Amino acid sequence: MIKDTITIESELKKSYLEYSLSVIIGRAIPDVRDGLKPVHRRILFAMHDLGNYHNRAYKKSARVVGDVIGKYHPHGDSAVYDALVRMAQDFSMRDMLVDGQGNFGSIDGDAAAAMRYTEVRMARLCSEFLGDIEKQTVDFRPNYDNTMQEPSVLPTKVPNLLLNGTTGIAVGMATNIPPHNLGELIDGTVHLLDNPGCTVESMMEHVKGPDFPTGGMVYGGQGLYDAYTTGRGSIKIRGVVEVEEAKKGRKESIVIKEIPFALNKSSLVEKIAALVHEKKIDGIADLRDESDRNGIRIVMDLKRGAIADIIINSLYKFTPLETSFGINMMAVVGKRPMLLNLKEVLSYFLDHRREVIIRRTKFDLDKCEKRVHILEGLRIALDNIDEVVKLIRASGSPDEARVSLMERFELSEIQAKAILDMRLQKLTGLEQDKLLEELTELMKKIEYFKSILENEDVLKGVIRDELVEIKENYATPRKSELLMANPDTIDIEDLIPDEETVITLSNRGYIKRTPLSNYTAQRRGGKGISGVQTGDGDFIHTFMLTTNHQHLVLFTNQGKMFKIKVHQVPEGSRYAKGGHVNNLLPLDKDEFIATALSLREFDDDRFFLFVTRKGMIKRSSIGLYGNCRATGIKAVNLREGDELMMVREIEPDVDCILATREGSAIRFNINDARPLGRATAGVKGVALRGDDEVVSCVVTGDPERDQLLTVSEGGFGKRTGIDQYRQQSRGGKGILNMRLTNKTGKVIGARMVNESDDVILLTTANKIIRMSVGEISQTRGRATQGVRLVRMDSKNKVAGFDLVMDDEDELKDNS
Repeated sequence: MIKDTITIESELKKSYLEYSLSVIIGRAIPDVRDGLKPVHRRILFAMHDLGNYHNRAYKKSARVVGDVIGKYHPHGDSAVYDALVRMAQDFSMRDMLVDGQGNFGSIDGDAAAAMRYTEVRMARLCSEFLGDIEKQTVDFRPNYDNTMQEPSVLPTKVPNLLLNGTTGIAVGMATNIPPHNLGELIDGTVHLLDNPGCTVESMMEHVKGPDFPTGGMVYGGQGLYDAYTTGRGSIKIRGVVEVEEAKKGRKESIVIKEIPFALNKSSLVEKIAALVHEKKIDGIADLRDESDRNGIRIVMDLKRGAIADIIINSLYKFTPLETSFGINMMAVVGKRPMLLNLKEVLSYFLDHRREVIIRRTKFDLDKCEKRVHILEGLRIALDNIDEVVKLIRASGSPDEARVSLMERFELSEIQAKAILDMRLQKLTGLEQDKLLEELTELMKKIEYFKSILENEDVLKGVIRDELVEIKENYATPRKSELLMANPDTIDIEDLIPDEETVITLSNRGYIKRTPLSNYTAQRRGGKGISGVQTGDGDFIHTFMLTTNHQHLVLFTNQGKMFKIKVHQVPEGSRYAKGGHVNNLLPLDKDEFIATALSLREFDDDRFFLFVTRKGMIKRSSIGLYGNCRATGIKAVNLREGDELMMVREIEPDVDCILATREGSAIRFNINDARPLGRATAGVKGVALRGDDEVVSCVVTGDPERDQLLTVSEGGFGKRTGIDQYRQQSRGGKGILNMRLTNKTGKVIGARMVNESDDVILLTTANKIIRMSVGEISQTRGRATQGVRLVRMDSKNKVAGFDLVMDDEDELKDNS
């Protein structure tokens, strides 16, 4: 027989649709009525079957898991046990549904013990999930092999979907609902019950916001409003941090006492430790975890002088101590996934409670009416006891007696059977009185049950009374502090003084900032004070005096630019090595910092002058470089074999002087180089001879600084009037700047100075000497070797120099 053929496309579409629906309904998305996924519902029902109640002995978790997978949930035992464990974790559930005994994991991410070791029973609250389930309050359906029945939903009295929240990823959709406070949920539900036409805004006066089991500070605001009104929104959660003073009162400690929901505490500690090691968070002397069964306590001892607010702000910025929680209130409604707002979630819960109470009432009413029917038959028998006894004795069999009773007293078969089953003790006067009392009580119950079914107000009263009772018995105080405003971001610059500081950058890329007060003036010819302790073969090549609030603009030899704030540079003493610049910037393998500038603003009417070692120059507006990405931007295009030597700030219509390593210099007007765009190569500034290269670029035009200070690597320097350098056209070979000998060595740089400036010289031996420019003799001629500035031995050289100027006390860029 040839079977009908089907296309692969249609079969895949049909099969995948069925699979998607199965994942959505049967695994990942909870039911809006009881807030449970199938695995959780089956666990609780299996515990109910076992009689594993909160007031009875614990049972092995393996026994519960075995019943679940054997009767209702044909999946892996690890999946069922993981779900069971989560319901027993006080840091995962706002109100636990399972009371566990043993190791059920920790907030540090430790796994629970094997199911053969742990024991469980229902939590006290869980009894409210399964109450009246035997009264046909919910529908039952066949289990996976059609041998048993399981509930399709639990008749819960608790709005669990919002109480404990949930998270799940299905096919094409997901849900992420935060936990809430039970007392607030009951208040909101009662408000909705009494005012069906109320708005979400009015409900938010009762349901104020999420309440996480781990506490923390919840920042709602517009994100929470969006979540409650539309079903989607985002909130921020912050851990609770306190500052404690040490016993001596001289040092402070930052203590984390609460962390955001679902955050692994040990991962947080590791992240903080890594940031401290990388110098991204500075000022922490010691970090330890003192958490115990009484709560979380992560302690960070601060260094002397560290500002606690700055470190706390860095913790919120760089660690998961502040996280976002995206709310997505997706739930299954009538076998369909729906995105619900706050009012809709609680409305569906109230509809479920109505149905449960109506079905429970019908069950109780039917039971009472059946009992009344029997009692009425017994009362007839008692009223005619002698005739009943005579009739029974005259009957040949029980069936004959039953038929006779039914015919004589017009009784039903059930009544007649009850009379035949009645004990003789019921004939006593006391038992007769009890029977009449029971009948009277049952008639009252029947009247009450009918009023529930017939009167909506009575039904609402029952729902309200049960909700209030739940609140009185189970509600607990709020754990999370709710703040409706956005979290305050501390402006670090408001806390850091805008003090003068020296930025130090070594040849191998170690950078630090040091207060200027660490450097004291000395007389010319001294040996200098000990400077930074660099490694073998390393030396300092950049010194810059700036202030903490300025931008530090760093240009690399490959023509890229990076921008950070000065206070982000790790602070170190005069002797400290500093942190490597690679910890601050994403540099390539052979890339290094060529020059650095400090700026407060990126103005369009100011210019950068780029100078390469091969004599190329480019003038570009500083405003073009204000928007700099964290990964840097291309500042200048370089020709093959060339590299960026330095960058200067320059104004229009000024002269600049390029000094070369072999002692030449050229002076030209900057207007000879028209302004160019950011990603351009520039024009020729000087024609170099042989292997000569540019070592410095200075700008003239300051009337208070009309002398050029040139320094050589042998420790010699000369101060020459600027009038000794005639103006030439850009691109020429220049003129002699300094007469070089074996004693002087090559030129390392040049600067415009006056007599009141101070100069700082840096040697390859890591010595620093500071002297007044006025102590350096001014030469009459231009072609001289100058005077000795610092005594050098044969092994060491002057690596660089810079100035401290009297009018601003600002140390400009390296020359």
